[in-house]
Amino acid sequence: MAKQAKATKSSGGDKFTRWLVIGMVTLVVASGAIFSVVGEKSKANESFAILSDFKPGPTVVSTVDEANGAGITFNNGAAKTIDIWEDPQCPVCNTFEQANGEFIDELVRTKKANVVYHVVSFLGNESVAAANAAYCAADEGRYLDFHKAMYLVQPVLENSGFYSTENLIKIGSFAGLTTQSFSDCVTKGSKLDKVKAAYESMAKYNVQGTPTVFFNGKKWERQNNAFLPSEFAAAFEAS
Repeated sequence: MAKQAKATKSSGGDKFTRWLVIGMVTLVVASGAIFSVVGEKSKANESFAILSDFKPGPTVVSTVDEANGAGITFNNGAAKTIDIWEDPQCPVCNTFEQANGEFIDELVRTKKANVVYHVVSFLGNESVAAANAAYCAADEGRYLDFHKAMYLVQPVLENSGFYSTENLIKIGSFAGLTTQSFSDCVTKGSKLDKVKAAYESMAKYNVQGTPTVFFNGKKWERQNNAFLPSEFAAAFEAS
């Protein structure tokens, strides 16, 4: 009997220890999740600090060319055309933007070129959300500013959770997009039909990656591994 009583007590002790360990593990996992969320918010705040001095330019009207893969089009009818294919999460697209963005922005604002942005979304759900927001920004004449701001805060990791509805609306606020119509457009995914059309048009134009650029319908094959502004400008002038 004594042995049985001892065994029962031992069994109870094992159960207690087991539940204690489970409880501690649960607490650690929960704490980790909390710190992860806090960490992501901290990273987001650090990213948005980059936009603290961001100055949006004047609004620029664009159209969506349904026949050209739902491309966001500026200065339709200009003598020279540049088609730019980008995914908002593509890090190489960000490199391209930092090298040539100001030059392209000037071409648009001075009406020296018909520039068509094809906002594609093959890198995942956050690319889809960001592309939708880009179309929403274009509706209000703020595509150029939103596009620039979005790349300035582009996260290092794809689909990290950064391009959330909340953060895309916040990016818009730095780019001069403070209307309810923009917020609703982003929240409701109002431009997902355009996003889908842009993505599906990649096959039509044999675009297999981003960034891809066409000058007057001819694919640009750069001569250097790096994106040299001088090379891009020379290619435009020669087109």
